[in-house]
Formats: sequence, structure tokens, C-alpha cells
Amino acid sequence: MKIDLNCDLGEAFGNYSFGGDIDIIPLITSANVACGFHAGDWNVMHETVKLAKESNIGIGAHPGLPDLQGFGRRNMDISPDEIYNIVTYQLGALNSFCQIHDTRINHVKPHGALYQMGARNKDIAHAIAQAVYDFDPELIYVGLSNTLLISEAEKVGLTAASEVFADRRYEEDGQLVSRKEPDAVLTDKDEAINQVLKMVKDQQVVTKIGKVIDLKADTICVHGDGANALEFVRNIRETLNKEGVSITQLGG
Repeated sequence: MKIDLNCDLGEAFGNYSFGGDIDIIPLITSANVACGFHAGDWNVMHETVKLAKESNIGIGAHPGLPDLQGFGRRNMDISPDEIYNIVTYQLGALNSFCQIHDTRINHVKPHGALYQMGARNKDIAHAIAQAVYDFDPELIYVGLSNTLLISEAEKVGLTAASEVFADRRYEEDGQLVSRKEPDAVLTDKDEAINQVLKMVKDQQVVTKIGKVIDLKADTICVHGDGANALEFVRNIRETLNKEGVSITQLGG
């Protein structure tokens, strides 16, 4: 049994810095690098790719909506054609820095509102997946487990990796509880770790109303910012190792 640990990185831009990329990288196996639309810039992308390569972890593109002020978490009225183009644009930007550092993009994971819109809307999900496939059909596509992100990626011919979240509550339909709700994030460390174990070992999760639903888990999203974040990720690793789960990069 194996699982990947992914984290969103490279979210600083200009004079603004966020998260603890240097600290979290030794604890993860895949990095989702912001591509300049919701966060990140050319300097940050350059440094993040360099750091990820030196740390021998998988480099992933993390394209988002063009909404720097809203950190890409606000829905936009945007056509599938435009979504295709903004995803392609961002993949090209990150790929340039990968070429400079003699490495490659391993996976793609949409960010924020783009991720959530694709999980619920078939046309949007297809546009994202088609852009990734047309750019490079060998890329691994990361999407929310049991949603349109996964099914549309598989339809176009991509290898899809089903993502689960260590610290987020789930709805009955497998969607994440909106961050606008007060109980969207698990704050109890033990509860979150138990959720991780159930998702990885049983391929199930307990929803916010207590119902058990099935879901596939190929990669777990963790975070490097926030209080006690690093300790939490270390605890996840230790618990998975004790349970005999191999923590392995996507595609590895």
C-alpha cells in the first residue's frame, strides 16, 4: 500500500511571502507550484522548481484562475475555451523553468475555485483535462476523488490521481465542505489523522453528518502554513509508516 503527500508551494509574489516551503519540502513527495495567476511569480517559480528538484520530489503545475487579489478562491464567470487557454498558459510558464533546471512537470493539480468549479461542472472539468492532455498526455492529473475532475481526465486519456484532504470535512456527495462554513476544517489533530488512516486503508471517509462514503485515495493534500502545520504533517508520516503505508511520489 502506498500514498503520495502533496502540498501547494511557491505562493509568494513580489515582496510578499507565504507558507514555509523550505520546511515542508522534506516531509512531502509532490509539490504543486503556483503558476502566477492566483499566486507566485517568475522569481518564485524559478526558486521553487530549483528547490523541488534539489529535494528530489515531484514537480506539479498548480494553475488557478486569474485572481491574485482573491488568491484564486473566488468563482468567475468564464467560458470553457478561456479556461483551456489559461491552463495551457500556466503550464507553459512552469515548463520553461523546469527546462532551465533540466527537470520536468510530473503532475497537474488545479487550484482553488478552478478545482471546485471543475469538480462540479462537466464542461469546465473537460476543458481543464483537455488542456493538460494536449500539453502533455503523460502528465498525471490530480483531482478531487470521485468527482468530474477525475472522470473527465480519464475520458480524455490522462492518468488520474484521486486526491483526498487530511484536514477537510466532506459532504455526502464527496465534495469538500465549503470553507465558508465554520466546521469546514478539522482542527483536532487526532480526528484528522484518524480520517487520513480511514481514507488510505479503507478507502472511505466519514462525512460531516456521520455517513460513511467510499472514495479512492492516491494522494493526500497537506499544508505547510498555519499553526502546528509541520508537526501535523510529521504525525501523518509517522502514523502511515507505522501502519506499513509507503509514502511515494506520484508515478513512483
